[in-house]
Amino acid sequence: MPRIIDKLLAVLTLLVLLPLFVPIIIILLLTGEHKVFYLQNRVGYKNKNFKIIKFATMLANSANMGSGSLTLKNDPRVLPFGSFLRKSKINELPQILNIIIGDLAIVGPRPQMQIDFEKYSEDVQQKIYNVRPGLTGIGSIVFRDEESLISEASERENPHDFYKRVIAPYKGELEMWYQLNRSVFLDCKLIFMTAWAIVYPETRLYEKWFKDLPNRNF
Repeated sequence: MPRIIDKLLAVLTLLVLLPLFVPIIIILLLTGEHKVFYLQNRVGYKNKNFKIIKFATMLANSANMGSGSLTLKNDPRVLPFGSFLRKSKINELPQILNIIIGDLAIVGPRPQMQIDFEKYSEDVQQKIYNVRPGLTGIGSIVFRDEESLISEASERENPHDFYKRVIAPYKGELEMWYQLNRSVFLDCKLIFMTAWAIVYPETRLYEKWFKDLPNRNF
């Protein structure tokens, strides 16, 4: 999707969401660790780092606790109000500012922390951010239940090993599929599907719409 359209849509969305942001900011200031936003280094366009903006949902030092960069289901590092923000995906909405700044597009591969970026194969690392990373994308839709998958696997193996062995390779395939098929029409379908998945979390509509997705073997 052209950058100018991304930015215009982001500005309009921000204006619409301001009434929602105000009470969330007040609640975050009064609860948890009293922090509103969480800034974190992510790998972005052309593999350059930037700071992603989210509503604070976890303990400030969470990256150095427990499972580190990976969040598990019922993760004790997640704050009570943060749990609601994460389940509803509202915690991601401040990334609209990243779109306006130019760090993100609306649709694209999700930007990763360096430690998780390095779990991709070298070939994927070289190509995945040849397009601007996005607020949503095919990888985000297919892996919207990622926390549950990692949590279940953590009973059998280290969650980081599982991510590198199972999730990262398939995410890489999905994002290469996206780059091969990238179009404004595809972006519009992915935006719709993202909204649909929030309302119907168990949906597998993407399998009906995109029959040529890489085969999933787990």
